[in-house]
Amino acid sequence: MSSENEFKQQVRKLYNKLIVAFCMIGIAVFGFIYIVLNPSIFAEKPEKNALISIPNVDGEIKNGIHVATGFIDDEGLTEVIQNCTNCHSSKLVTQNRMTKEGWIATIRWMQETQNLWDLGNQQETIVNYLSTNYAPQKKGRREVLTKVEWYVLED
Repeated sequence: MSSENEFKQQVRKLYNKLIVAFCMIGIAVFGFIYIVLNPSIFAEKPEKNALISIPNVDGEIKNGIHVATGFIDDEGLTEVIQNCTNCHSSKLVTQNRMTKEGWIATIRWMQETQNLWDLGNQQETIVNYLSTNYAPQKKGRREVLTKVEWYVLED
């Protein structure tokens, strides 16, 4: 091998080493900038599906109504109290009437915009409770008038 070829090989090796060094420096600079702009990257994040422990619900039931909240006593009452009344009044629930799809859409809206947590396997119980006890009421014709005292119009 001639000295000229040896020189070319040495230059090529040096060139490759410089390319690798610049790439490593570029990656390190990019990583440093990313960490500076996102300091929470190393913060401990809670598991997405972590369950929140909520205390049991006790309360007096009178005439089929949970006295403290005003909810109808039925299967799913505890789950509704635990998940709904943590953020808002029970009256916000009881004043609404929706179909199953409406309650699901409302839950989705609260999860997307109001930070409602994932209800997990309790969602079906909650939606069934709400759609059973707070379903839309049919409004037909007005009731027949009874006990009316009719009078004659005078001139």
